[in-house]
Amino acid sequence: MPIALFALTLSAFAIGTTEFVIVGLVPTIAESLGVSLPSAGLLVSLYAVGVAVGAPVLTALTGKWNRKAVLLWLMALFIGGNLLAWQAPTYETLIVARLLTGLAHGVFFSIGSTIATSLVAKEKEASAIAIMFTGLTVALVTGVPLGTWIGQSFDWRTTFLAVSLLGIIAWIGSAFLIPGNLKQAQPARLRDQVQVLTHPRLLLVYGITALGYGGTFTTFTYLASILEDISGFSAGAVSLLILAYGLSVAVGNIYGGKLADKLGPIKALTIIFGGLALILAVFYFSAHNSWTALLTILVWGGFAFGNVPGLQVYVVQLAEKYTPKAVDVASGLNIAAFNVGIAIGAWLGGHIVAGLALMDTAWIGAMIVLVALVLTRLSGRLEQQKVAAGTT
Repeated sequence: MPIALFALTLSAFAIGTTEFVIVGLVPTIAESLGVSLPSAGLLVSLYAVGVAVGAPVLTALTGKWNRKAVLLWLMALFIGGNLLAWQAPTYETLIVARLLTGLAHGVFFSIGSTIATSLVAKEKEASAIAIMFTGLTVALVTGVPLGTWIGQSFDWRTTFLAVSLLGIIAWIGSAFLIPGNLKQAQPARLRDQVQVLTHPRLLLVYGITALGYGGTFTTFTYLASILEDISGFSAGAVSLLILAYGLSVAVGNIYGGKLADKLGPIKALTIIFGGLALILAVFYFSAHNSWTALLTILVWGGFAFGNVPGLQVYVVQLAEKYTPKAVDVASGLNIAAFNVGIAIGAWLGGHIVAGLALMDTAWIGAMIVLVALVLTRLSGRLEQQKVAAGTT
């Protein structure tokens, strides 16, 4: 694989750490700032809102810019947002910081996905995207547990300082490793961008992405609280458990990419969504025992992010077919859809925690993923009908 892919992975690692570390810090931030658990969980949703806005809007606005220059400016914004979080005196300031870093995140993964696929042969596109997104999963394996430990041992603000330093390292890596003459498509016209927003086949995939990813976050946002309050683990043990979860996520992400390359996105997503819905339903029961909880989150991690490569390469393939002049924008909208799912999932999880119980997030999350599975099969059937009719 080209070395530029690993530069993207390095940046994805830094961004993934700041995105997901908040999950391990939700109880700590709630206590420190004197806000409720759902209010602290809302920081996950608001970050995702920043991504959802940044991915399509800023991707379109920066379409004429040099790709490397955009990436470097994005990492600078990312660093600044985390420094603001480090110094945040109030909950409201922390909200602003999360929104800023979310904006950077959205555009990075939007153009990063299309850069990754342009660097490899067509039959390796899903694997290339999986390698880039491995930065997110490695962040779960190392960055998030370490950041959670720093936040619990020192102060949650110190975590964001550490992430800022990580961002500086990623900026340096991008400056040296990513070539300056990256292949760049012609910027999409407004008409092409509108077509991406209104094409029914693409809208269906965006819905699948939001539901399939969001179902996990209905539960995952409150994983630290579940492990402490329901499974009986200490706060210190939670960092190790998130580490174990992240290890299985890393394996599942790579396997998900290989599965999508081998079977195609529809068959791969059918397997992954089916397994994910089942394991979330099992977690509703298994979380009450420490050993079964541990076993369940290990299996859960294997399915949780395995859908990312398949979903992203699927939307790129459909965009190349239906909106070839706006593939970058279509990719950006799918990144937005991932984060709309995160925002809705975390928001819904907060309402479930406030009105029902912590563990109700698990079975409700499973139902959401089942809807994504049904829509995936529908999308596959529509594609087969197109092929049978001899149209594109």
